[in-house]
Amino acid sequence: MHESGHGIYEQGLLPEYRGTPLGSTSSMSIHESQSRFYENHLARSRSFWEYWFPKFGEIFKSETAGIGFDDFYRFVNRVEPSLIRTAADEFTYHLHIIIRFEIERDLLNGKLDAAQLPEVWRQKYQSYLGMEVPDDAHGVLQDVHWSWGSFGYFPTYSFGSAYAAQIEAAMRRDIPSLDESVRLGEFSVPRLWLNEHIHKYGSLYTPSELIKHATGKPFDPADLINYLNNKFNLVYG
Repeated sequence: MHESGHGIYEQGLLPEYRGTPLGSTSSMSIHESQSRFYENHLARSRSFWEYWFPKFGEIFKSETAGIGFDDFYRFVNRVEPSLIRTAADEFTYHLHIIIRFEIERDLLNGKLDAAQLPEVWRQKYQSYLGMEVPDDAHGVLQDVHWSWGSFGYFPTYSFGSAYAAQIEAAMRRDIPSLDESVRLGEFSVPRLWLNEHIHKYGSLYTPSELIKHATGKPFDPADLINYLNNKFNLVYG
């Protein structure tokens, strides 16, 4: 679902402007807002699974035998520390980003060298998440970004998550029946809103301009905090 969000963004660009700024994406933070929207706001939503859970159960009969919908939904949205960023829940995910940001900052400032990375990684995972890292495959080597030279990229995931929450809040104001549409499997409803408010503008606007244009207000991370509080109070309340 995460990568689908990226692909849907690219597919939503206007083909007649391909090869120009209007035919390219706004920024990687905006790109990650689309992937995080599909990963979390759609694919971890109650309405999404109200549509898919019966179909899921038909395919995985033995695996879902005796599991009720509410238990399954809580499992999809469970909160617990993990070693692997891409498998992290919506709450602890940002601690993974903070760890990587701090390591990148210290590397670029000359406070760390590459040989120290495995040990520093283990220390930070113990400090931030209470997790013991058993090997580098579950530690410093789990992401491909540094190996291909993408330093300074990881914060785009947290910015993208905050953008996604602000986008969803605006989408809900425009489409009060959003949950009902998703519950019925009408997934074109959120996609068409994104096409109209995000995708079609390509890189015409800066990220801050685009978010204000799409949502009616400047970037505001409070929407992410409100989203998480409201969602998990309902899940676990």
